[in-house]
Amino acid sequence: MFSLRGLAFGLPSWLSAADRAPRVDIPSVIIHDIEENPEKRARTLKHLIKANHINHSVIYHDLQFHNHAPHILGSAYLLGASADQLNHIYDEESKELEPWVDAPGEISRHDWRDYLGKREYQRAWIDFFEDQLVQHGYDWQELVEDFLFQGKEPLINNMINGLAHGLIHLGYAFELSSRTVAIEALALTTGFYNDMHKYLDDPSYTKPSPFTSESPLEILEKLRRDTRLDDAFTQPGEENLSVLVADKEKEAVMLEYWNSWVITNPKEQFAAIQRAAAALVVGTHKEGEKYDFFLVHLLTSSHALRIVLPLVPAKYHISLLRQWWLFAVSAYIMQLRPAVDVSKIENVEVDGEDWKTVDDRAVNGEYCTDAHYVKAGRAMKEAANTWGDSDQYYLKAALKFSREFNGWGGFGAIAYP
Repeated sequence: MFSLRGLAFGLPSWLSAADRAPRVDIPSVIIHDIEENPEKRARTLKHLIKANHINHSVIYHDLQFHNHAPHILGSAYLLGASADQLNHIYDEESKELEPWVDAPGEISRHDWRDYLGKREYQRAWIDFFEDQLVQHGYDWQELVEDFLFQGKEPLINNMINGLAHGLIHLGYAFELSSRTVAIEALALTTGFYNDMHKYLDDPSYTKPSPFTSESPLEILEKLRRDTRLDDAFTQPGEENLSVLVADKEKEAVMLEYWNSWVITNPKEQFAAIQRAAAALVVGTHKEGEKYDFFLVHLLTSSHALRIVLPLVPAKYHISLLRQWWLFAVSAYIMQLRPAVDVSKIENVEVDGEDWKTVDDRAVNGEYCTDAHYVKAGRAMKEAANTWGDSDQYYLKAALKFSREFNGWGGFGAIAYP
């Protein structure tokens, strides 16, 4: 056991001193064990997460959308929301969620991989992992280790499926020490399983690129100017991803830029990832327009990595960084490669505002029940806490975002809530 600012937390059993692979060497965030905390806000959060788990499916709207209730409830709690505010958020979130529907059948230990990617089995996935939790003596960390890190093609190499919601969910499971959220994270990861894992699992996709760089933004700027993709898509949207990976020529361009990012210093380059993620959200935004719904997932998934990396084996650190980078490159192409202007962040006037302002807008403002809005502000705040913010880069980005936000855009044929 060790103590994080007075909060006891047991390291997952799979971490050991023998795990000497290159790692992102950062400390864990504070772990808020809502299962054991007797304080009213924590109890409220625990009960609301369990109520959501019992009453609402993790996938809804024709099996297209993800249940974000644990994300916004967890974020609001960590930003200081009261018990009454948490209840209000839950009530608002519940209005668009759907009740569970029975799965076509059950899933068992001997055949569970046969059901990967089958979202219609979401209820069966939940039941399966809850049954497996019993087999693991209710040790949810051991359950996660068993299903994410084992086998020839471990699930950890497919955490960016479904806009990385499984990864984001896993981050909240660790940060809140919630076995309920952990089980949902596993169900989302298995239900949305797709072919993106092959780029990590099959070493033939990793090959020398015509150019290399350690800078994500430098590579994205080169990608923006690459004329080979000028006629690839006519509008942004998630449906572009399947076209991108199915077309060999387009896929080759994507892989070229994926392989061009060379990792020589995992910690420094993860810091660069988080700065790039903020820039992809705020630095691409045009005044008067809505923020890009898909690019914000790069920011919130980078935050999930910040939570998860100190708590998973070092042997997966590099692959997780490269997996996020694959998500970034594919999403950037999918969203028509908008220009990333970092000066839009650097030139922001703080005008006496600080993180208290950002937090207040997230918890009390007009968009306090918008999960992605609340998560984005908190992701930037935690990045500032992790790396320091002497140039106020993250504060400026969060202030600009909170001042200008007026909804989400960047959709194609699928309109998200």
